[in-house]
Amino acid sequence: MTTPNPLPRPSEEFERLKAAWTRPRGWRVFTDINNNIIGPLFVATALLFLTLAGLLGVIIRLQLAWPGLEIVSAAAYNQIFTMHGTVMMFLFAVPAVEAVGITLLPSMLGSREMPTPRLGAYAYWIYLLGGLSFFSSLFFGVAPDGGWFMYPPLTSKENSPGINTDMYLLGIGFIEISAIAGAIELIVGILRCRAPGMTLGRMPVFAWAMLVFAGMVIIAFPAVIIASTLLELERAFDWPFFLPERGGDPLLWQHLFWFFGHPEVYVIFLPAAGMVSMIVPAMARTPLLAHSLVVLALVATAFLSFGLWVHHMYTVGIPAMSLAFFAAAGFAVSIPSGLQVFAWIGTLASGEKVRLNAAGLFVLGFLFIFTLGGLTGVMVSVTPFDWQAHDTYFIVAHLHYVLIGGMVFPLLAALYHWAPSIGTALSERLGKWAFWLLFLGTNLTFFPMHISGFMGMPRRIYTYPAGLGLEIWNLLSTLGALTVLAGGIVLLYDIARNFRLSQGSSENPWDSGTLEWMDTGNHGPRSLPRVASRYPLWQQPGMKEQAEAGGHYLPMTLTGQRETLVGTASAAVPQYVAVLPGPGYAHIVAAVGTAGTFLSLALEALVPAAGFAAIGLAGFLRWLWTSTDLGPLEPREADIGEGIVIPTYATGPVSVSWWAVSTLLVVAGSAWACLAGSYLFLWLVNGDARWAARIPELGWGLAAFAAYVAAAGSVIWAGRGLSQHGRLPSLFVLVAVALLAAAVAGEALALWEAGLRPREHVHSSSSFALVAFQGVHVAVSALMMGYTVARAWAGMLNGERRLVFDNSRLFFLYTCAQGAAGLVLLHGFPRLL
Repeated sequence: MTTPNPLPRPSEEFERLKAAWTRPRGWRVFTDINNNIIGPLFVATALLFLTLAGLLGVIIRLQLAWPGLEIVSAAAYNQIFTMHGTVMMFLFAVPAVEAVGITLLPSMLGSREMPTPRLGAYAYWIYLLGGLSFFSSLFFGVAPDGGWFMYPPLTSKENSPGINTDMYLLGIGFIEISAIAGAIELIVGILRCRAPGMTLGRMPVFAWAMLVFAGMVIIAFPAVIIASTLLELERAFDWPFFLPERGGDPLLWQHLFWFFGHPEVYVIFLPAAGMVSMIVPAMARTPLLAHSLVVLALVATAFLSFGLWVHHMYTVGIPAMSLAFFAAAGFAVSIPSGLQVFAWIGTLASGEKVRLNAAGLFVLGFLFIFTLGGLTGVMVSVTPFDWQAHDTYFIVAHLHYVLIGGMVFPLLAALYHWAPSIGTALSERLGKWAFWLLFLGTNLTFFPMHISGFMGMPRRIYTYPAGLGLEIWNLLSTLGALTVLAGGIVLLYDIARNFRLSQGSSENPWDSGTLEWMDTGNHGPRSLPRVASRYPLWQQPGMKEQAEAGGHYLPMTLTGQRETLVGTASAAVPQYVAVLPGPGYAHIVAAVGTAGTFLSLALEALVPAAGFAAIGLAGFLRWLWTSTDLGPLEPREADIGEGIVIPTYATGPVSVSWWAVSTLLVVAGSAWACLAGSYLFLWLVNGDARWAARIPELGWGLAAFAAYVAAAGSVIWAGRGLSQHGRLPSLFVLVAVALLAAAVAGEALALWEAGLRPREHVHSSSSFALVAFQGVHVAVSALMMGYTVARAWAGMLNGERRLVFDNSRLFFLYTCAQGAAGLVLLHGFPRLL
């Protein structure tokens, strides 16, 4: 260890800290990437999409208020109900909980910022730009009209020849990129950027919930991206993944979609449950009962949720044994959910006096509505009952009780509870008015749907005939929807009238015990506190005042730039000080390019798509070149407090960027597993002699395998050269890229020479899809390695400053391993038939 540099005087160091974190003024505030601005923008945009989707829901209810009404045309109705579900699930639910996480977690974890703030900002801007563009399709008559689930063959080119389905497949596909980017930031931030002493056992339940949420996102969401890609390939290039006459199967879509779709229910419920687990102790002024069991319940719910996707497919002809398994999983998942409910009730019961403010009312409303939704969930897990209730309004009622009770009410509770921590408090009086209107309206809207569903009213219908006894129940539901609309107006009025964002607040009106209620500025806490308990503000007297006076860790900026403390994943032992980027435009340019590319493809405008792709790539390269791997800065090591001396630069497995790339590879692995699973599923259900008749030449496969091994070896050898000599042997890197390209080209050539043509049969299309997926990874690897070589030639990479190489090598080696696994599948599996 080196002797730490003398620290500046306290007043001077605080001024330097504030200067490093100064927020841009005027319109340039939108170039900032700090969670204090991006998080609230995320929340506001999510509430905007909630409002828009809610208005579409009101139109649906007005259309169905009485038999024979024609408020909108049948075609417009199909687009409206599709957009209502799509916007609620993709543009509100998941982004809303990510938004709350990005807003609260840095301060709740005692950190200055998330470790990859520009990635979070990119996630926000692609969400805003893409979401608004996607919603605008409704005004031009090209919005998706096949339901938010988009089942083929209804959405095949033959039955949906316009671009409506393409808007969904390409529009939603890239919005999922936003969710995954946000999840990567959350995982790395929660695991690596916690206050010293905040072990996993002391971490707040909401942080645990967001960690589980983000883990589910990176595993489940690639499935819907793969499904959308396969359907778009079928529509655009006639590759028959879902066409039975050429070996495809429409049920493949359902398996992929619901592998994402049912875990998504818990993806949005678990963070909401985490919010409730933070609000209930504040209501009761006592620690959460059974904290460790609640955390275990979060993990167990996530694990069990991945065994529930067939819950939505009971009527498609699944074998009885499979139905029994998935029905049992449906019952089992209620156990950890019930454990959390009992923990909340027990906590409220153990408190001396429960505070029933607006947030508390929304929590109680959540408990009531979600419990009813959970009970009907157990009902529809019973296979014979589901056969009767499937595709009736009973399912609509169940779905909305779970989603509104399990997510919207906790989100609104969080809004009223945490508003003072990021700005000004909302009105308690208006909040209670909003609660009662929303609570009564929700029950009046959806409870009658259970009855109309029992009476046989089908889902997704434009109108219905008179005389079936459905009139009164639909009219009551419509009156309930109007009541919900009134509650929403009161809520929005309250926010517009009373909430103002600030750069920090020391107000703690609920006397909560966790760190987000410390005094924070744009820089987060004045100094990062040492945590020794789960509720530091309750259980560590004087800690808040000491931290706010600069008496704890990192009360300064060591390098003159934005910084945060990075620690070990389990015990939060400080490891190094990470230098963070500041305001800029590159991520906005990258978001514009990404959104423009996908939307231009949806509109079949290939030239603009290419232009936007170039813009996006330029934005990414500018972002990476100027804001990442700044190298060791002075001081190279420094005392962050209490005599702890740590470096200000790290690379390899210690660095947060290495963790971010590793998390990205989990996403890639999940996507590849979905694609490989699709290949095997299609053989299982529709396999015939053609799967074994046209087997790629083994020699090509062995040559490609050897090329992958040689490419990996070249990159590993280049890394050794960089370590030993301090400079990158660029020739080895370029040779590795050439070998990687030759390997994937050899894969494609082997399939072609075997007589496989992607349009003729699903064996061919699924085989080429695997090679194309590998080709995308090869292209990205080549781009990353080319960027690495350019950094080396520019003098920005050496034996010490090697973060770019280490991260690029990690992705490159994964690509080689994925390619080798693909070769085993494509060349080995047909030979087993």
